[in-house]
Amino acid sequence: MFYWIMKHIVVGPLVLGIFRPWVIGLENVPKSGGAILASNHLSFIDSIFLPLVVDRNVVFLAKSEYFTGRGIKGWLTRLFFQATGQLPIDRSGGKASEASLNTGLRVLGRGELLGIYPEGTRSPDARLYRGRTGVARMVLESGVPVVPVAMIGTDEVMPIGTRLPKVRRIGVVIGEPLDFSRFEGLESDRFVLRSVTDELVYRLRELSGQEYVDVYASSVKEKRAAPTR
Repeated sequence: MFYWIMKHIVVGPLVLGIFRPWVIGLENVPKSGGAILASNHLSFIDSIFLPLVVDRNVVFLAKSEYFTGRGIKGWLTRLFFQATGQLPIDRSGGKASEASLNTGLRVLGRGELLGIYPEGTRSPDARLYRGRTGVARMVLESGVPVVPVAMIGTDEVMPIGTRLPKVRRIGVVIGEPLDFSRFEGLESDRFVLRSVTDELVYRLRELSGQEYVDVYASSVKEKRAAPTR
């Protein structure tokens, strides 16, 4: 109920009125039942605009740090993520990754829309990076449709490191659902998982027009953050 009020009455109309996002392919989002919206990730605000332009509620899996902050800022951040329907996940790997997968599968099992970023983190430079195979496992284990989504221009509205967005129009391009039923029962095959992931990311490249880089975005961020000698 809180999510609905924030989306349709409090935050949604205001944000949509200010930024006036344009949308292509909204008809490709299933009207009912579980489905995965797999999007490129340019900015923090991707998780705001995508749910606002889709009629149905969208649940995103967000890093747990957003829910554990202290003080007024931590409380406001936690309130915001809860209001926008996001669920905390631990991205440290191992058993935490398995728990995240199960959280996503429960969302899909309830017949909801689940938003996922195959790159695993925001692009550091607006290019499209190699996808993580966790999304492929979720696709194959759930058996639900996977809809590729390209966010356009959100990195210009709110680049990494900024606190306040610039008022500019952004776009959302929603592609036709991808069919991976030919891989049913092969969710444990790492070659199949890589194939599914690469096909999905390739489609995102087509929709977004981004330059593709065949390395993980997290690796690029770690390299840039490492102290120079």
